Amino acid sequence: MNKVKLRYKVLCFALLAFSLVFQSCSLFRKKSAQTLEDRIAGSRGEIVPFTEVRDYDAQYIPSGMVVVPNGTFHMGQADQDVASTQINFNKQITISAFFMDQTEITNNQFRLFTDVLLAYSEGKQGNTEELPEEYVQQVLDIMFLKNGTPVRPDSIRVMNEMYPDTTRWSRDYAHHMGDPLMEYYYMHPAFDDYPVVGVDWQSAQFFCQWRTLHLNYYKKTEEEEPYPAPRFRLPTEAEWEYASRGGRDMAKYPWGSPYLRNTLGCMLANFKPGRGNYYDDGFAYTGPVAQYFPNDYGLYDMAGNVAEWVQDAYYESAVPIVWDMNPVYNPPITQNGVNDRNPNNRRIIRGGSWKDIAYYCETGTRTFQHWDSASSAVGFRCAMTYLGRSSGTEFD
Repeated sequence: MNKVKLRYKVLCFALLAFSLVFQSCSLFRKKSAQTLEDRIAGSRGEIVPFTEVRDYDAQYIPSGMVVVPNGTFHMGQADQDVASTQINFNKQITISAFFMDQTEITNNQFRLFTDVLLAYSEGKQGNTEELPEEYVQQVLDIMFLKNGTPVRPDSIRVMNEMYPDTTRWSRDYAHHMGDPLMEYYYMHPAFDDYPVVGVDWQSAQFFCQWRTLHLNYYKKTEEEEPYPAPRFRLPTEAEWEYASRGGRDMAKYPWGSPYLRNTLGCMLANFKPGRGNYYDDGFAYTGPVAQYFPNDYGLYDMAGNVAEWVQDAYYESAVPIVWDMNPVYNPPITQNGVNDRNPNNRRIIRGGSWKDIAYYCETGTRTFQHWDSASSAVGFRCAMTYLGRSSGTEFD
C-alpha cells in the first residue's frame, strides 16, 4: 500500500512539474511575441528597468575555433631589426576578446564552399541531393545581391574568382616540377587536411561571407536561434600578432622560445631551414595542419606551413597613425586591373610559410602581397568578434 501511495505522489509531482514548465514556456512565448503596441502599453509610461534583459545564452563558439581573451601587448618587431625599425617599431596595443580558427582553412573545408557555389552557378536546386531552395534563398542569393536582386554567377566566374589558383604550383617557381601538385593538391583526398593555398585576399573575404550565412542558416532553421552569430572575417593584423604570441609579450616565435628547435633537435615549424634543406622540418612543401605543438592559446601553425592573409592594408606609416585599441588599417581597394598602382591594394600576410626563411616566421615580421594575387604559400584562417565586455576569465 505504501508503494502505491509513493508512486501516486511521484506521479502527481511529475504532472505538477510538467504543468509549471509548460506554463512558463507559454508565458515566455507570449512575452517574446509581444508587439510594439503591447510593449508601449505595458510600460505604464516608464522605460524598461536595467535589470530586465532579453534571454541570451553565452555566445556560441563555432567548431574548430578557440577563444583568444582580451589583453594588452607590445606590437611590432620582436627582435633587433634595423631595416624595419622605422616601419615596425613597438607600440602598446589593447585587443578585445575574439574567436580564431585553431588551424588554417584546409582544402576540405574550402571545397564545401566552392562545391556549393559551383552547384548554385549551374542552377542545381530543388532536388534533395543538390541545393535546398531555402538554402539558396537565405544564403547564396544574399551573397550575390545587386540592386536588391540576386544575380546568379556563371560557372566561369566562380572558377576564376573563388576557386584556388592551382596553377601557382607551376608558375610561382622557375624550372620547378609543380605539375603533380597543380593536379592533385586541391582535389585529391590525400591533401584534405592540408591548408588551402592559391586563394587571394578577395576570395578569402567571399569565404568569410559564405561561412557567416551558412552558420546562421543552420542556427535559424534547425535550432530556431533568433539572434544571428557575429560574422566571420579575416583577423586584423593586430589580432593576428596578439594571437600568435599566445599571451607571451615580445615573444619572437609563437612557442615563446627564441630557438627554432626543441631540446630533442626537432624543428618547431614548417619553413625553409638553412640554405634550402626543406625536408629538415619533416615536410618538403606544406604539411597537414596541426602537426606541430600549438601556442598557449591553442593555435596551430601560427609560424610556417602557409603564410596567412589578414584584413589590413600594408602601409609603411600605419603604426603611428592607427589607434592603440583594436587597430586596423583598412582603406578601400580599387579594382582597375593588373596595372593598378593604388597602395591600398597591398594587403598584409603574416606568419611565414614552408618556402620562407625563419625571419618571416617571427611574430613581428610584416610583409604583403597585392590583394588579387594568389600564391602556393599563402592561405588564411577566420576570426569572429566576441560580443560583450570580457575580462578573459570567463573562458577558463
